[in-house]
Amino acid sequence: MTISISAIYTPPLSQNPLLVPSPISKLPRFSPPRSAILCFSSSPPPPPDMDATTGPSLYPLHRSKTLHLVRHAQGIHNVEGEKDHSAYMSYDLFDAHLTPLGWNQVDNLHKHVQACGLSKRVELVITSPLLRTMQTAVGVFGGGAYSDGIDVPPLMVANAGNSNHPAISSLNCPPFIAVELCREHLGVHPCDKRRSVSEYQPLFPAIDFSLIENEDDILWTPDIREKNEDVASRGLKFLNWLWTRKEKEIAIVTHSGFLFHTLSAFGSDCHPSVKSEICTHFANCELRSVIIVDRSLMGSDSSTTNYPGKIPQGPDLPSDIADEKQSEKGASK
Repeated sequence: MTISISAIYTPPLSQNPLLVPSPISKLPRFSPPRSAILCFSSSPPPPPDMDATTGPSLYPLHRSKTLHLVRHAQGIHNVEGEKDHSAYMSYDLFDAHLTPLGWNQVDNLHKHVQACGLSKRVELVITSPLLRTMQTAVGVFGGGAYSDGIDVPPLMVANAGNSNHPAISSLNCPPFIAVELCREHLGVHPCDKRRSVSEYQPLFPAIDFSLIENEDDILWTPDIREKNEDVASRGLKFLNWLWTRKEKEIAIVTHSGFLFHTLSAFGSDCHPSVKSEICTHFANCELRSVIIVDRSLMGSDSSTTNYPGKIPQGPDLPSDIADEKQSEKGASK
């Protein structure tokens, strides 16, 4: 199913998501992460007497995925752009890399995902194919320092992208793949233009670039900036694509604009505070966890935990149904 989105990034009511916050552990030195349920639906809206903003919701577990959304750590463009917005037009910031402070942010988030057990649960890491997001992804979800003699390729070689950072191992890590759909706003700003795939591959040997169709960046143009509504539409296309993946728990390392405009499409049928909670801009290296729920049979995975029961077979008529049948018999006499 394709989810459409209007010019103000709000899908039709029949396809609106439901977002329900749930507590997860807080990040040290960061804003509290947020957890929510994002639901896709092609069913009609509830009757007018039903309040969509109150009460719990219940969905089959196998029709959900857990997404851990991360904005990249501080890049050189963040620093220069805050001093002077016109710096975003500078080719000195082409494919911006992380600052030393950004690497400190990465180290702190890495410690958090290790301490809370998240690193052991993530089955796949998806990253935008830009230097700052890939550096963040491998630093947060990678296996730590790499040493010669380990029979696995490193996620990142030493000093990749002028990082002055040691190599990072892929040992005991989930797969990493680069996906263009979750890139930042396309066009105009050189910091959002990527390098060729062949330039990245030696720097990040264990990242899978096979889903990137073009060697060079044909999506970025110097004179046209991608519209906000187009970023949001691309974000929903990305979420739809996630349903083609078998993994149930996925980390996504991406960008502020992409996250903001994608998530702004959700929560219109929730309490205003929930809508505000999910749609605020991400801080550098902030993590928020969400559950995405398929209410329209977009996914096809069967449950791995459901059990059919009645094995071996035997009478199992519930008493309430027995009462109804008895009442029906009495009414028919």
